[in-house]
Amino acid sequence: MVNQTILNELFLSGLSDIPALQLPLFLFFLLIYLLTLIWNLLIISLIVSDSHLHTPMYFFLGNLASLDLCCSSVTAPRMLFDLLTQRRKITKTACISQVFFFLLFAFSESVLLAVMSYDRYTAICQPLHYTQIMNWKVCVQLVSIAWCLGSSYSLVHTLGALNLTFCEPNIVESFFCDLPQLLQISCSDIYINILLIFVLGGFLGAGCIILTIFPYVSIFKAVLKMQVKGKRSKVFSTCSSHLAVVFIFYFSGSFDYFRPGTNNHYAADKALPVFYTVIVPLLNPLIYSLRNQDFRKAFKVVFFMNFFQTKYRIHLS
Repeated sequence: MVNQTILNELFLSGLSDIPALQLPLFLFFLLIYLLTLIWNLLIISLIVSDSHLHTPMYFFLGNLASLDLCCSSVTAPRMLFDLLTQRRKITKTACISQVFFFLLFAFSESVLLAVMSYDRYTAICQPLHYTQIMNWKVCVQLVSIAWCLGSSYSLVHTLGALNLTFCEPNIVESFFCDLPQLLQISCSDIYINILLIFVLGGFLGAGCIILTIFPYVSIFKAVLKMQVKGKRSKVFSTCSSHLAVVFIFYFSGSFDYFRPGTNNHYAADKALPVFYTVIVPLLNPLIYSLRNQDFRKAFKVVFFMNFFQTKYRIHLS
C-alpha cells in the first residue's frame, strides 16, 4: 500500500445525484418511514393490549414487528438526513456501527422467521400438544436464541470490518453502510471477510431457510387432510402470509449479498437495499394485518372502545 492515505471518513453515494430529486425523494421516503413506524407500533400495541392476541403466534409476530421497526430505524433516518442536507459524510466508526446493528436485526429476523414456521407446524400438525410444547417459557427462549444468534453473527462480521482500511476513492455505493458495498471500496485484504460472508452467511442462512421451509411440507399435508373448508382457508391464509414475508426477505437480501462482486454499480445496487431495508419493514405488517381477522377485530375493540369511552367522559364532564 504505497503512497496511499488511510482515511477515517467515508462518503455515501445516496439515492440520486440529481438536485431536483432530493426533496421529492425525501418526502416520499419520509412518508414510508412514518407509515412503517405507525403500522409496526400499531401491531405491537394491539398485541400488548388485546388479551385475545396473547398467544405464541402473535408474540412472535410482535417481535417481528419490533425487528422491522429497528431495522428500518437503522437505515432510514440516515438516508433522510442525507437527502435533506446532501452532506453524505460518515465516519468509519459510525459506518461500522451501522453495519453491526443492521446485521443484528436482519439476521435475528431470519432466525425468527424459522421460529414462526416451527410454531405454525406445531399448531397445525400437533394441535393436542401445542400448549405444552409452545408454552411461554419456550417462546421466550426461542426469541432469546434469535437475538443471541443475530448478535453473534453481527459481531463476527463487525470485528472483521474493524480491520478494514479505506483509501481513495472512499465513496460507498449505497445510501447506508452495508457490508458488501463497504468491502468493495476497501484497500486492504478482504479475503477473510468474503470467506465469512459465504461460510457463515451460507451455512447459517441455508440453515434458517431449511428450518423455515421444511415444516411447510408437513403443514400442507395436514391442511389437505382437513375436512372443514373454512378452517382450511384460515390456515392457508396464515401460512401464505408468512411464506410471502419469507420469500420477500430472503430473495432481496440474498441477491444483494451473494451475487458476484463487481466494480460497476447499476441501479439495482441501490434499488435492492432500498427494498429490503425500507420497503419490506412496511410490507410485513401490511401482509399480516390486512389479511388477519383477529387483527381487524382487535383494532375495532381497542380503538373504537377507547374512542367511545373518551367521548363518553367528555360528555359527562
